[in-house]
Amino acid sequence: MKLLHTSDWHLGRAFHGVGTLDAQRRFADQLLDTVTGQGVDVVLIAGDVYDRALPGVDVVNLFDDILARLNRAGVQVVVTSGNHDSATRLGFGGRLLESAGVHLRTRIADLAVPVLLPLEPDAPGEPGGAAGPQLAIYGIPYLEPRLVAEDLGVETATHFGVTEAAVELIRADLASRPPGTASIVLAHTFASGGITSESERDLAIGGVGAVPLDLFEPFSYTALGHLHGRQQLSESVRYSGSPLPYSFSEANHVKGAWLLEITAAGLGEVRKVDWAPERALSLVKGKLADVLVDEKWASAEGNYCQVTLTDNDRPELAMDRVRTRFPHTLVLMFEPETARDATTQSYGARIAQAADELELCCGFLDHVRHRAANDDEQQLLRGALASVREEEATR
Repeated sequence: MKLLHTSDWHLGRAFHGVGTLDAQRRFADQLLDTVTGQGVDVVLIAGDVYDRALPGVDVVNLFDDILARLNRAGVQVVVTSGNHDSATRLGFGGRLLESAGVHLRTRIADLAVPVLLPLEPDAPGEPGGAAGPQLAIYGIPYLEPRLVAEDLGVETATHFGVTEAAVELIRADLASRPPGTASIVLAHTFASGGITSESERDLAIGGVGAVPLDLFEPFSYTALGHLHGRQQLSESVRYSGSPLPYSFSEANHVKGAWLLEITAAGLGEVRKVDWAPERALSLVKGKLADVLVDEKWASAEGNYCQVTLTDNDRPELAMDRVRTRFPHTLVLMFEPETARDATTQSYGARIAQAADELELCCGFLDHVRHRAANDDEQQLLRGALASVREEEATR
């Protein structure tokens, strides 16, 4: 059986003010191409289907369309909820969707309720029957410790505690299955290979506490969601990462999924599936004059760009000038190559010593934009100050 491990779709997310729905529709096409081209039997979505708990109508319609296309392709889909999802809303209609091959695992009550599938296509009996080797797929949604600790019988509300309790429920159910049953767990959490289940440390990343990697050792494969970079923690524990880049920190990521095979003997081959974005991300850094002509940045001209200018004096009309070469620049940052002299007076001291209002205004301009006012700007400020004085004199 072939399974495609995905997560963190974040449908409806904006990228620095740019909508991503068109890019996500393109990802949906890539997903379906992979499913049909690779003969995928099951698609796994390990949480953060949506980017927020109340997604827009067009976003919900996109997910509905993707599920319908996967259904027409004859694929089973298993979904857990992430910390960006509303577990209740995502899980709505779950019992009805089961009959269409969409299995939602968003509730505590369903932690130990597996999706049972026959591992051999020719095995007698319906999916879930006792004949032949089986695959049991479990889903651990994002568990907010303070909200679920009591239901899981955990005294101390930590991510480790509630995740351990959830895993124990799954292990107990798996132990009741026929010997040789393969198992997959979806979990939206932060798993760390640097701690063990004996550790007392409570680490956290992205608002989610760290759980030890060895919690997942009993399972054939663990499909993790939450971190956006595709990575392998062990042979059988992996993050698929997000299908699209959602921050410039992901500029060097290769996006995609994991394609894995499960047989009666357990986990087989696991390999990467790459999905190229329509518009890549680039990090451009240097002085404005160099950035505008240096050929090493030629490949970034059509990409979404984060440009960092290192000029000591902040250039005028910097964004407009940068966009003449990089029209899709979304973020402009300034990191002067030479830091200001540490002996320079503080802004507060400069204000206190300003000789007049003009010097005060010019000092403010220099402070906020790292560039002194030129002659034209000083003339404008003089005129503005004169107008204010005239207005005050007539009151």
